[in-house]
Amino acid sequence: MTAVRETPEGVELSVRVAPRASKNELCGMHGDALRVRLQAPPVDGKANKALVRLLARTFDVPPSAVRILRGETGRLKRVLVRGGRASAIAGIAGTAG
Repeated sequence: MTAVRETPEGVELSVRVAPRASKNELCGMHGDALRVRLQAPPVDGKANKALVRLLARTFDVPPSAVRILRGETGRLKRVLVRGGRASAIAGIAGTAG
């Protein structure tokens, strides 16, 4: 599976989440997934909400355009960003993580 793939709907991402971090940030690649650090704990969907907000800001789309396709309760997730372009994270995806 590719970490970032453009589809007719937008961009599909494989994301590896690290909750309870010191700040919210995209950290580069971790294997076949984009590594994301989130301040929120993985309780009551708080980390998922923080992920949606961070990706919405990164791709300059409303939070409603970001949907978690798979992995809502795990660290490895597949996310769709409707209307997003892979170029929004091109510099980040190329870094080591």
